[in-house]
Amino acid sequence: MFRGVQHINMDAKGRLAMPARQREPLHSQSDGQVVITIDTQAACLVIYPLPEWERIEKDIQNLPALKPAVKRFQRLVLGYATDLELDGNGRLLLPQPLRDYAQLDKKLVLVGQGNKLELWSEALWFSQRDQALLDSGPEAELPAELMSLTL
Repeated sequence: MFRGVQHINMDAKGRLAMPARQREPLHSQSDGQVVITIDTQAACLVIYPLPEWERIEKDIQNLPALKPAVKRFQRLVLGYATDLELDGNGRLLLPQPLRDYAQLDKKLVLVGQGNKLELWSEALWFSQRDQALLDSGPEAELPAELMSLTL
């Protein structure tokens, strides 16, 4: 399980060092092999251990591709999916098209999401976080799925 919010840096070549607490599960689950793709609902990237991605990829491919919205989703998520491997120092080299999509520069935020990690530019993360806090104020109406949770 990937948890927590961690602030990290990316160098000028597009390399980022995966924090040790995230590196260990990636090595144990997939020998450091990951797939990174775009999130179609936010300007961030999503990092999956390879076995988790293979499960998700199969589910995406089984969607009805004749529906235009499904086809657009498949084209983006599968099209941007990139196989990467942690190097000996626990670093990933992010391809330029992925960096461009998520507007990544030096300061990044890695956000644990259970089975995956999200990678955000720090500025976009703060903006998204602040908006989410505003939208979930006391007057906000929660979906039924959230109302059924016991925290």
